[in-house]
Amino acid sequence: MNLQEEISCECPYCGEVITLLVDCSEPQQQYIEDCEVCCRPINVSVSVDNDGWPQVRLSHENE
Repeated sequence: MNLQEEISCECPYCGEVITLLVDCSEPQQQYIEDCEVCCRPINVSVSVDNDGWPQVRLSHENE
């Protein structure tokens, strides 16, 4: 199993597709990452299931 997965998601601000590198060794994560297109801060929430697959949710920084 790969401990890092490359995930493509839409920025909640500009709608552009961005790529995130998710660490699948942590079952629950929450952090801020800037959009690579519009540079606005995105709240990233990650849950990794029992099979090691990440579920990623992006939202505005203050949501």
